[in-house]
Amino acid sequence: MPTALITGITGQDGSYLAELLLAKGYRVVGIVRRSSTTPYDRIAHLIDKVELVSADLLDQTSLVDAIGDTRPDEIYNLAAQSFVATSWTQPVLTGEFTAIGVTRILEAMKRAAPKARFYQASSSEQFGKVVETPQSETTPFYPRSPYGVAKVYAHWITVNYRESFGLFAVSGILFNHESPRRGLEFVTRKVTDAVARITLGMADHVELGNLEARRDWGFAGDYVDAMWRMLQRPDPSDYVVGTGSTWSVRQLCEEAFGYKGLDYRAHVRQSDRHIRPAEVDLLVADPRRAQRELGWEPKVGFVELVRMMVDADIARHRASSATA
Repeated sequence: MPTALITGITGQDGSYLAELLLAKGYRVVGIVRRSSTTPYDRIAHLIDKVELVSADLLDQTSLVDAIGDTRPDEIYNLAAQSFVATSWTQPVLTGEFTAIGVTRILEAMKRAAPKARFYQASSSEQFGKVVETPQSETTPFYPRSPYGVAKVYAHWITVNYRESFGLFAVSGILFNHESPRRGLEFVTRKVTDAVARITLGMADHVELGNLEARRDWGFAGDYVDAMWRMLQRPDPSDYVVGTGSTWSVRQLCEEAFGYKGLDYRAHVRQSDRHIRPAEVDLLVADPRRAQRELGWEPKVGFVELVRMMVDADIARHRASSATA
């Protein structure tokens, strides 16, 4: 039984990855930060099937101990300060977690489990002000936020540890991937939650920023399979993972509101306070290398994904109302 260690197991990607690895017969260990509360909602259904250990990307010793004690075969680093907007108000903290934190866990792996295989969660935000479309593994980075800058550092420090110390360390440059477990602060979930609340008579509008921004949106449950596939390759290499299709925030609204017979124009209000200081207008993946070498293909399309999320948010609000 191989052992997988997941940072960020309580997040969207961590929960889907844990499900996938458990189904494949892994022993799954999740790193969680010490907290006075236990925000384990996304893994509540897995809590008896996984092991949880306390460590922190800000604390080197705790990471060395966690890796040394669990002796993982695979390490998936999914922990980060991952919300772009917050990276503008907390840029230093974002750098500590999302950039330097990766160095700490790579250093811990080098000391305590150098034969393990390491996955780093890179991001399409690294491309930022894109210099070519679509974006592939060879597209230069041009980040447009502290989050994007931190992810570029994390990406290149992973390359450096691979080339300098012979570690099996790879990065998956994942484009936007969503699900009913996505945080409410992200635009996809913000929209689908608003549709649910408006449908149920709990709200009448939602405020959004740039409706013309275009993204390559896929289903998080599909993307964690690509992560796993990268660590099964004979040699370490980085991959772009996405659908190759792009949709605007306006189209997201049209699809989500239209699914419930609503006209988004009656309910969506644009606000300058949701506009980024430096906007990223267009991100779309060229996933051909991942398709060819990993055998990976997305299974859930954009329309199916949006409707899945709307249905889940409606069900969640109805359940909350019933127990209130």
